[in-house]
Amino acid sequence: MSETSTDKHYWAVVPAAGVGQRMASNTPKQYLSLLNKPIITHTLERLLGHEKISGVVVALGDHDEYWSDINISSDKPVIRVDGGDERCHSVLNALNELLDLSEDENYPVQKSDWVLVHDAARPCLRHEDIDRLISKVEGHDDGGILALPVRDTMKRQHADKTIAQTVDREGLWHALTPQMFKLEQLQAAIDSAISSGSLITDEASAIERVGGKPLLVEGHEDNIKITRPADLKLAEMYLNAQQ
Repeated sequence: MSETSTDKHYWAVVPAAGVGQRMASNTPKQYLSLLNKPIITHTLERLLGHEKISGVVVALGDHDEYWSDINISSDKPVIRVDGGDERCHSVLNALNELLDLSEDENYPVQKSDWVLVHDAARPCLRHEDIDRLISKVEGHDDGGILALPVRDTMKRQHADKTIAQTVDREGLWHALTPQMFKLEQLQAAIDSAISSGSLITDEASAIERVGGKPLLVEGHEDNIKITRPADLKLAEMYLNAQQ
């Protein structure tokens, strides 16, 4: 398939193979109920509902018993791939799938397409944040991420949980998702990191590791990641307020 200046696609990648141990639940956190729908359903609907997102690749655990009950109403492709032991393995599997699909004429995938990697347990993502991320990042070769400037005083701890030092918060940011990079570039960076034994915890780290300088794009504070039981109530409040 030949590529023209108008062939600009944006694909979402959602790693969803984790279990969320801090949620104190036997159900993986992405499948917990939030306003009468699983968390991951909210997340996928936010992504697929954005006009520029061409489709989503979801990386799931080998023994996922819940995905078959997920109903997503969208004409856009929702592609399942096997997840991995760590987030980086799941993301790499999804990127490899997209690269394979770039050879399939039935899918509008190009190796130079953008991918937006987003946490399954961030259901409150605003479309305006996706708009801002795409607008700021698509002209930057090293990609970029949604993030928030650190506002609280930061402390570093000793092993016994006493304070070791106060860390200057100037220039510090909380990394959020989506994190947006070119498909082929991100695949190569993550593959290189894993091959070297580096289990990076976010996609920007893989790009940084090979010398890239991703942009920081300020997002909204309600783009929270559900990690603890109290976060469910907070997400419910944010979703109701957005509506």
